[in-house]
Amino acid sequence: MTWNVWWRFGGAWREREPAVLGVLADAAPDVLGLVETWRDADGTQADLVAERLGLPSAVFVPTGLPPVPDDPELAGVEMGIALVSRWPPVETRTIPLPASQRTGPPAHVLHATLDHPAGPLHVLVATLEWEPRYDEDRMAQAWALADLAADAALDGDLPVLVIGDLNARPDGPQMAALTRQLADLWPLGGGDPAAATLSSVVPEAPLECTELIDHRIDHVLARPGRPGGTLRADGARLAGDAPVDGRYPSDHFAVVVDVELTS
Repeated sequence: MTWNVWWRFGGAWREREPAVLGVLADAAPDVLGLVETWRDADGTQADLVAERLGLPSAVFVPTGLPPVPDDPELAGVEMGIALVSRWPPVETRTIPLPASQRTGPPAHVLHATLDHPAGPLHVLVATLEWEPRYDEDRMAQAWALADLAADAALDGDLPVLVIGDLNARPDGPQMAALTRQLADLWPLGGGDPAAATLSSVVPEAPLECTELIDHRIDHVLARPGRPGGTLRADGARLAGDAPVDGRYPSDHFAVVVDVELTS
């Protein structure tokens, strides 16, 4: 499962937080990538999610996308990506993505190797640029992410998973760069071709993102563990796509896919 949980944007994050936790509890993912998640002096949102889901592992990584707003009330709150999982990581690393256009801290990929019973499970969590003026960075980031996932050092019995808000519409050039190395598990898992994860039905949706609005831009991608291997997925669906107590939990909908992990 992957979900952009909209950090503390929108001025009502405390009201949204129970709905976010409730949606995640209902979905009960084994592997969850969070984008636009937060860390403050008391801990991380990922730790709260892991506690609610009864999962043992949460890893948070600060990232430069999107930049933290200059708001005194949010001083000291970090922006990040995170991985919450049923299987603990035996190793994690962070890899910066290309950023020649935007100044400030770059976007990062979180790569975790999980201790799955059938063998090492490699999961990469990421988010890419979204603003048109940084399109060169976004393309470079898509290529770099695909190359990271395709590295033969990650070969094994289990698929390599790439999850996150990739700001890549299914028919766009960034998705083409990613799917040269990776499979989109949404159609493989029977997902609705018309589904959108950044939807204009959400009152707070960023309508100015005309290239991305009303498209599926959050993804679960994968490659077989070895060349010539197969991928099996089912049950591709959205979550968090309905209001809770009159408010959507996030400005994005989540993507959930059942992936067969066998040796």
